[in-house]
Amino acid sequence: MASISVDGIDLNHTLEGPEGAPVVAFSNSLGATLAMWDALLPALAGRYRILRYDTRGHGGSGTRDTRTEIADLSGDLVGLLDALGIARAHCVGLSLGGMTVQDLACRMPERVISATLMATAARLPSEEMWNERARTVREKGLGALVEATLGRWFTPGFAEREPASIQAVRERFVACDPVGYAACCGAIGRMDLRPRLGALKAPTLVIAGREDPSTPPTMAQEICDHVPQAELVVLPKAAHLLAVERPDAVGSCLRAFLDRSG
Repeated sequence: MASISVDGIDLNHTLEGPEGAPVVAFSNSLGATLAMWDALLPALAGRYRILRYDTRGHGGSGTRDTRTEIADLSGDLVGLLDALGIARAHCVGLSLGGMTVQDLACRMPERVISATLMATAARLPSEEMWNERARTVREKGLGALVEATLGRWFTPGFAEREPASIQAVRERFVACDPVGYAACCGAIGRMDLRPRLGALKAPTLVIAGREDPSTPPTMAQEICDHVPQAELVVLPKAAHLLAVERPDAVGSCLRAFLDRSG
């Protein structure tokens, strides 16, 4: 792994795969790290150059205790692409990462070959709920939220089938910087990307988990309603962190989409 400073914030990242291949940039969920994509990577191995990074305040990336907007997070991704000399990329994001990709694809369409939006939304009310979550984390740390969060992230029974996966996700969640997590909560609470989605012209794949209580399929459909060329896939037996719970199905969908969007 390596670190690059973007606007004064160090972004932890990895870049791997064949040089000269199309780049696929992955943006992680709130409370996760670039490791959330590990099980998905074999589906793209040898065909694409894979860029993963930790969103500010997550994993090995730094943060800043200031008001943060989704545009700041997409700016981080652009700055990272610039620093690595990558002009255009297929952009993939889940939850907060999907919001980051939406913003980037709308503001700077020339940088986005395609957009894959997983378990995400264009608006996620309410602002007060997100502000309350930020206050809780600042006062009590991420441990105060971890069990409720894991309950939303995975379907019942997944923890019994994959205890090691759940434990790894739990450890990365509680290790997040409370300040960085809280700042991202504020960005989500203030976000409303719906009026701008008409500017999203790149080929777009939207993937939702049928059992996702955080960003249910209705929110995925709302994105598709504003992006006429978008495709929607609803995965059964999947909740919010579907790239971890259903990596084979997600990887198959993603690879097919990327192959025809190049």
